[in-house]
Amino acid sequence: MSENVIDNGLTREFSAALLGKFGKAIDEYRLLKSGDKICVCVSGGKDSLLLAALFREYEKHGKLPITVRYLSMNPGFSDEDEEQIKRNAKRLDVDLEFFKTDVFAHVEGEKNPCFLCSKMRRGLLYKKASELGCNKIALGHHFDDVIESILMGILYGGQTGTMMPRVQAAHFEGMELIRPLYFVRERDVVSWANYCGLELSGCKCVLTKRGENSKRDFVKRLIERLCEDNPQVEMNIFRAVQNIPLDRIISYKDEHGVHNFLEKYDEKD
Repeated sequence: MSENVIDNGLTREFSAALLGKFGKAIDEYRLLKSGDKICVCVSGGKDSLLLAALFREYEKHGKLPITVRYLSMNPGFSDEDEEQIKRNAKRLDVDLEFFKTDVFAHVEGEKNPCFLCSKMRRGLLYKKASELGCNKIALGHHFDDVIESILMGILYGGQTGTMMPRVQAAHFEGMELIRPLYFVRERDVVSWANYCGLELSGCKCVLTKRGENSKRDFVKRLIERLCEDNPQVEMNIFRAVQNIPLDRIISYKDEHGVHNFLEKYDEKD
């Protein structure tokens, strides 16, 4: 795979859909500042590979001077899966640092393995990023992940919320999580990966391969069906967590606790 194909994929063929939206998220949510040390987490899937490629481009031409480390944690992948990640990283000219954990082994047999796995991997990534001297962790969640999470929270969690574009770490002082692919569509990630000739074999999680990620799959299919009748559904879901009138909410939470609409109801009289 020639370097020209890889570079052209971001700067020409998919410039607006990928590089442009990457920059929009950085600017709109102030994800980066001068002197940041970013740990870009590469799981090996198409999303994290794109994230690495975009940061590689930003290192060369970005507006702010930053330092980037590209980190891949192996939570229990097979040797074959890890080698595939290495080959893809080489094609993208991304210098990956690897470290192994036994997360999959720890969550095997648990009642909620996906939740526990995510929590453990996040904690280990924070710890490793801190050791590398980084102050921010970049993850490859994209627009489709965001809107799917909104519906999953409503349907399965009984709450309205979303993945935030940036989050301060609760247990690692000075560490922040950022999501620079916040506006990027999954279909554009797939088109880019195919254009670059990357080796993609689906999710490498042993639990997902057994079909335990069915809730997100169901929500993804549900959104697709709704969009057949109304193409604006996806954007409406996204906007729904940006246009919440508190006077039309029965109750809401903040750092002071739960507030009910009755607290200020009589003041209107």
